[in-house]
Amino acid sequence: MGPLTLGALVAVATVIVLFSGVSVAAGLLIVSAGFLLVFDGFGALELLPEIFFGKLDNFALLSIPMFIIMGAAISSTRAGADLYEALERWLTRVPGGLVVSNLGACALFAAMSGSSPATCAAIGKMGIPEMRKRGYPETVAAGSIAAGGTLGILIPPSVTMIVYGISTETSIGRLFMAGVVPGVLLVALFMAWAIFDTWRQGGGQTALARINYSWREKVEVLPRVIPFLLIILGVLYALYGGVATPSETAAVGALLCVIVAVVVYRLFSFGAMWTILRDSTRESVMILFIIGAAGVFSFMLSNLFVTQAIAAWIGGLEVNRWVLMGAINVFLLVAGFFLPPVAVILMAAPILLPIVTAAGFDPYWFAVILTINMEIGLITPPVGLNLYVINSIAPDVKLKTILVGSLPFVMCMVAAIVILSVFPGLVTGLPDAVMGPAR
Repeated sequence: MGPLTLGALVAVATVIVLFSGVSVAAGLLIVSAGFLLVFDGFGALELLPEIFFGKLDNFALLSIPMFIIMGAAISSTRAGADLYEALERWLTRVPGGLVVSNLGACALFAAMSGSSPATCAAIGKMGIPEMRKRGYPETVAAGSIAAGGTLGILIPPSVTMIVYGISTETSIGRLFMAGVVPGVLLVALFMAWAIFDTWRQGGGQTALARINYSWREKVEVLPRVIPFLLIILGVLYALYGGVATPSETAAVGALLCVIVAVVVYRLFSFGAMWTILRDSTRESVMILFIIGAAGVFSFMLSNLFVTQAIAAWIGGLEVNRWVLMGAINVFLLVAGFFLPPVAVILMAAPILLPIVTAAGFDPYWFAVILTINMEIGLITPPVGLNLYVINSIAPDVKLKTILVGSLPFVMCMVAAIVILSVFPGLVTGLPDAVMGPAR
């Protein structure tokens, strides 16, 4: 059996196993062990524990649980509600200020927490009822929050960018910097569509109405929000300024977020702290388990010469590099429909990166394009995690309505991919200016 045929068989088996209901990590281990046993014998299985734990023997991985603790501390407080209220009061004079403030709150909270579901829940609980009450169409109210929640995996600090950096051996600090301008671009596209769609559906008179807040009302909410924003800015400065490594920065950021949660939001109870640590541990173990299992899966593909055969086959195709990139985007889009972003990155990035760099694409630009594809997967069925989160916090809004409201934002993401393809400097310009050209 040729390597390409074997690769197709591995792909089919992986899809079948993952759709059986087992976890992603367990599914990857089952497929890896099964194919190694059949084609290489029992001797190959002896290496799996060493490969699994060897993949986790990376100091940079320490930043993942630290950033997750940082996000959990923020998510356990009223920071999301306060952020929403602050932006609403300050942006009330802007046309469509409420939907703009909701998307702005999603972007900032996603950057602080790094969690898409947490962003949807924290901002959506207040934002969706308030927008509906003021006459915004249900599609705009639900769709904007679902799409805004996806920004957490692009805007730094991003756990998925850390995973990409570790799996491809690229600079995490540069990856974070590369996500800034595309993140702002996506927020701008989301806001523009939401305001236009509100006007188009006739919600203008009520939805675009302005409420006046006094300066006292605008200022009084800031002390509860500014500390978290300063921590985020401090984390980014430490990373980009070369003050500390990502792991050291994440550890300090996590500690400061816990301190702010205790001091500002009076999070003194043992139960609240236990919830933060418990949830952070669960999510961290899940991600690290997937990382170890993906390492075993990659070893299996390489040991059976599947990776090398795929790379050689794609490299031998006489097609325009943009046709190649279009095919890769379709593959990533389909994979994102069914798998979480971390799993797709760990499985696909090490195989695809040599191919895209050989075709002349920048690895950091590709990281952003890959991440936007993963964002699309978060608001499209059948997995579409954000759709179900919105449905759970607003059960009277039909899932079909949420999906219809989300689809235009998918097109905004596609438009962002096109814009970044035409102007790749939007991704690479900021990292090059701050950190120098990539080597």
